[in-house]
Amino acid sequence: MPQPATELANAMAAAYHAGDMEGVLALAARAGNVGDETGQLLLALAQQATGRYEEAAASFRQLAQQRPEVSAYWNNLGVACRLGGDPDAAEQALSRARSLAPADADVLYNLGLLYIQQRRWPLARETLLDAVEGAPGFIEARLQAAYACYVCGDNTEQEAMLLGAADWPAQPAGQALILAAMLSAQGDLDAALRTLARAQLPGGPADAPLRLRITAQRVLLHERNNQLEQARRELAQLPLDALDALPGDAHQARADVWRAHAALAMRAGAWAEAAALYRRALALASDEETRASAGFALASAYDRQGCRSEAWQALQDAHAIQLEIARGVLPDLLAPDSQPLQAAEVDRDAYMRWTPLPAPDSRHSPVFVVGFPRSGTTLLEQMLDAHPDFRSMDERAFIHELTERMELVGQRYPAGLAELSATEADQLRAAYFRMVGRVLPDLGQHRLVDKNPLNMLCLPMIMRLFPQARIILCLRHPCDVLLSCGMQPFRSPAFMVLCSSLQRLARGYVQAFEQWYRQVEVFRPQVLEWRYEEVVGDLDGHLARLGAFLGIADASPMARFAEHARSKRFISTPSYAQVTRGVHAGAVGRWQGYREQFEPVLPLLRPLIDRLGYDA
Repeated sequence: MPQPATELANAMAAAYHAGDMEGVLALAARAGNVGDETGQLLLALAQQATGRYEEAAASFRQLAQQRPEVSAYWNNLGVACRLGGDPDAAEQALSRARSLAPADADVLYNLGLLYIQQRRWPLARETLLDAVEGAPGFIEARLQAAYACYVCGDNTEQEAMLLGAADWPAQPAGQALILAAMLSAQGDLDAALRTLARAQLPGGPADAPLRLRITAQRVLLHERNNQLEQARRELAQLPLDALDALPGDAHQARADVWRAHAALAMRAGAWAEAAALYRRALALASDEETRASAGFALASAYDRQGCRSEAWQALQDAHAIQLEIARGVLPDLLAPDSQPLQAAEVDRDAYMRWTPLPAPDSRHSPVFVVGFPRSGTTLLEQMLDAHPDFRSMDERAFIHELTERMELVGQRYPAGLAELSATEADQLRAAYFRMVGRVLPDLGQHRLVDKNPLNMLCLPMIMRLFPQARIILCLRHPCDVLLSCGMQPFRSPAFMVLCSSLQRLARGYVQAFEQWYRQVEVFRPQVLEWRYEEVVGDLDGHLARLGAFLGIADASPMARFAEHARSKRFISTPSYAQVTRGVHAGAVGRWQGYREQFEPVLPLLRPLIDRLGYDA
């Protein structure tokens, strides 16, 4: 005799709330037909909880058809379809749920997860940020929104999403690995290590690969922060023969362990050993970011051995991987004539219409360190930061963000600069220093060093807010700059595209400098040119010149920059290891080893090479 519907629903509810999902399924099977809506819902939830995603999708679809006005049924149908491998059906269901409940954070979160799975990163970012806006305490949504921002190169929103992340509850191991990587990327090593230490393992056979991945990430975090002794201690817990005991499909764990060993082999100068390990990691890594990182590292290992053709081929392969990452973020930039480095200019006539405004003097303005990336900006930043009068804040895009802030309030940039009132200019400066204060809360009376190479493209904003600022333009042989850029795994999607071919990179480099020189002619800023090759040849003389430009009585503390850099917890740029070794001539003329590859772009570069006083 079948159970009455109410009695069956009550029994199923009791089993469900006790966590006995198999019991729910058994009760439903004995009943044969669960006609009650509550019973149907409990059956669907139990099917989903036990991984029976196709059955759960069928049950939720039936519920949604019976009650099409209930967004929760469409939401759960979307989740079941996503987990069951039917993304099209998942998107249809979740879109229906969103139309019924546009501000439901749970619906937005699940739709965002689907977009991440589909690698539709801009949509994922927008949708997950909307979820967090509606539910600021929704930690899972904050984490996934931060991850989408991380992939999209949106550092500001990423940091906003991760505020307070050090105090979040322990995360499942897979999520902890992602969270730790993001926390480390924004310089919070302690929070990253704490996240890994508290990672929750699922139990069973999946634990061993995850433990190895967590330990491997600790190795890489310590190496990335120049803490080599700690990295070596962690590496001792990762013997390579431990990989033999892993399941055959534990590809990412093997790749992570090989990368950890390779990173310290590179630090030890064991280039051939590192190359062999990176080749293994590249062959097995399952995600694009890991494969791209291993590819660039492999190219560096080949380069150190003098294997130029192998290094160049590894670079081409790595850039191809990054181009696919960028395709999911900024597809428009992949057009052959696109300009990843876009910036607006002010001509002389427009500048003459600017209303004079009160502004800080040079000693109360930031010192701006600019130049194309890989021109020695990090080296100079660490020199300045080693002086007790100065504080640097690592690489931040705060000046660029002020241009976006103007656009958001309806002021066109740069045309709107002419119409700024003194109050509006003060508000922009205050917004800038609020952003600085989040990074350097103890700046006090120190002079701020704002090192961001591509602030060279934001000269109108700098000159409107800080017209007396001292600006230092870092220079290096253009071909050495381009080679070094091409060998770096930049995280910015725009830079992934820019560096994807030497021709595109050379064109962007020339355009950036042409704009710089046009704007310098307009604004006549106070600029010191800081030439890498000359600094290598005469450090003390150039530090004295730098001190005079900045009004420093004693520039000698800057000479101890390498020791200072070694004491820092985090340096965000690819130069994090180089700047700890002091000034050396090894990077001068490095491009000559790749002259054959540079020949096609030399005609494009030659006018600028001549203008900068270099030889081709």
